[in-house]
Amino acid sequence: MNYSFLSRTRILSFCILVFSAILIGKLFLLQVVHTTFYKERAEHQYATPSSNIFERGTIYFNTKNNELVSAATQTSGYKVAINPGEIKDVSGVYKNLSKIITTLDQIEFTTKAEKINDPYEEIANHLSKEQADAISILKISGVYVYQEKWRFYPGNNLASQVLGFVAYKGNDLSGRYGLERQYNDILTKTGNNPYLNFFAEVFSNIKETLSTTGVKSGDLITTIEPNVQIFLDKKLEEVKNKYQVDSIGGIIMNPKDGSIYAMSAKPDFDLNNFSKVTNAITFGNPLIENVYEFGSVVKPLVMAAGIDTNVVTAETTYNDKGSVVVDKKQIFNFDKKGRGPGTTMQDVLTQSLNTGMVFVYQHLGKQNMRDYFLSYGIKDKTGIDLPNETSGLVSNLNSPRDIEYANASFGQGIALTPIEMIRALASLSNGGNLVVPHVVEAIKYDDGMEKKMTYPTTRAKISEKTATEITRMLVTVMDTSFDKLSPGIERYSIAVKTGTAQVANPVGGGYYADRHTHSFIGYFPAYDPKFIVFLYAVNPKGIMYASQTWANPFLDISKFLLNYYEIPPDR
Repeated sequence: MNYSFLSRTRILSFCILVFSAILIGKLFLLQVVHTTFYKERAEHQYATPSSNIFERGTIYFNTKNNELVSAATQTSGYKVAINPGEIKDVSGVYKNLSKIITTLDQIEFTTKAEKINDPYEEIANHLSKEQADAISILKISGVYVYQEKWRFYPGNNLASQVLGFVAYKGNDLSGRYGLERQYNDILTKTGNNPYLNFFAEVFSNIKETLSTTGVKSGDLITTIEPNVQIFLDKKLEEVKNKYQVDSIGGIIMNPKDGSIYAMSAKPDFDLNNFSKVTNAITFGNPLIENVYEFGSVVKPLVMAAGIDTNVVTAETTYNDKGSVVVDKKQIFNFDKKGRGPGTTMQDVLTQSLNTGMVFVYQHLGKQNMRDYFLSYGIKDKTGIDLPNETSGLVSNLNSPRDIEYANASFGQGIALTPIEMIRALASLSNGGNLVVPHVVEAIKYDDGMEKKMTYPTTRAKISEKTATEITRMLVTVMDTSFDKLSPGIERYSIAVKTGTAQVANPVGGGYYADRHTHSFIGYFPAYDPKFIVFLYAVNPKGIMYASQTWANPFLDISKFLLNYYEIPPDR
C-alpha cells in the first residue's frame, strides 16, 4: 500500500514538473521569441517603423529631503507619417488631418506629399492617443500612425546648461550638451523597449552579467536642489532685466565637498524646444567654459597668502595715497581717493583698496605670489563632471614685470572660469581644502546596483589657521558694509567680498572704459559653512559697482537658504 502511494506521488510530481516545463516554455516563446509579434498586436494599428523605441535613463534633481524629482525623463505618444505614393488627394488629406493636427503646415505637408518616390515621410510628432485614434478612424490611404517616445524635461528651462539635451547628429541620437553628453554611455539604453518582461529581463541580465565589456546603463541622481535652482534663476532674471546685462550667472555650492545645489547662466533655453534657439552659443555653459576677469573677489586669496607667509596681519598698516606707481604705471583705488596713513589690511578688504593689495604683493614677492595663486587651482580645470571645461588664463604670473603681479593682486590681468573662482574661494571657507565641484551624486544602474560618487580633495598652501583669519576679516566686511541692508540676518556670520573689474577689449586690446564685470562671493555660516554663493554680471547698465548690483540679491539668496534648510543662527 505504501509502495502504491509512493508510486502515485512520483507520477503526480513528474506530471506537475512536465506541465511546469511546458508552461515555462510557452511563456518563453510568448514573451521572448515572439515578443515582437505580440507587441505589434497589442499596439493594434500603431505599428512602429523600427524594432526599437527610444529609451534613455532618467536624470533626477534631489530635494533637501532626498526626494527625487525628474529633471530629464521619457514621455510617450504618437507620430504620423505618410507614404506619398499612396496618397491620391493631397489637399483632401491635408484638410482632414489639419482638423486633428491643428499645427500642421500646409506648404510643408504638400512638399512632403509630392515626394512620390519616398515611402516614408514624417509629418507630425508628439501626438496624444486621442489624436492618434481620431486619425486612425479616418482610415486614410497612405497615412500611418506610429507609437514613439521622446526626451522630456519637466522643468523646461530649469538648469538647461547643466542638463543638456538629446539630439541627432547625422543618424546618431545622443546627448549633445551637459550631463546628457557627459554621461551619454550610462544614460543610453541600447536595444531596450517598453515591453521588456520578466523572462526577457532575466536573459538580458544574464547576458550583461557574463559580459566583461560595455557600460552598464542607468539613471543619474544629481546634487541639484530644484527649489534652490528655481530661486537662483529668479534672482538672476531680476538682475538681468533690471540692469540689461550682457550675460549673468551664479553658483550655489557646498564648500566642504563641492556638491552644487544650483548652477545657472542667462540667457538659457527651453530644453523641450531647443530647436528654436538661433545661436548655438546659448547651449554652452559659461560657468565652466568662459573665463572672466573678476576683480576684487580675488583680493582675499592674495591677502590670505600674505597672512600665511606672515608678511602682513589684519592690523598691518600702510599709507594709502589713493594711487601707487608700478613699472611707471599708476594704479588707483576705485574712487581715486587715499585713506592716509594708518590704513589697515582689514580696511583694504572692507573698502576694497587696490593700493593696499599692491602693498601686500610687494611684501609677498613674485615667487610667493605665484605659488600661492597656483595652489588655489586657478590654472587647472576643476574636474567638474560636465563637458567642455576650460582652464584659467594666468600666464601673466610668469611675467618678470612687477605690473602684472600688481594687477593680479586685485583681480585684473588674470581670467578664471566662475567654477574655478568659487572653488578657489571655497578653500578659504573650509580650512584650505580644494574640493572638486560636481553635480552628480549617484548612479542607479538598471541591474539594481547604486554607485555613490566620490570626489578627491587636495590642499591649497594656506593653513587652517589662515583660513579662519581671512574668514574673520570677510565677516567684518559683511558686518561693516551689508548687514544693515537685510534685517533678520544679523544672527548669522556671513563672509563676503565684492568685485568690480574692467572688461577686456578683445579687438583693440586694453579695456573698455564703460564696461565692467560685477561679481560677489559669500559663504555662511562663516565658521562652519553650508553654502558658498558666487554671482557675476557682465556689463550691467546704469550702475557702477558690484556692491550696488549684487548686495540685495545675495542677501535674498542667503535668507532663502538659511530658512529653507533651517540652519540655526551661529551667533
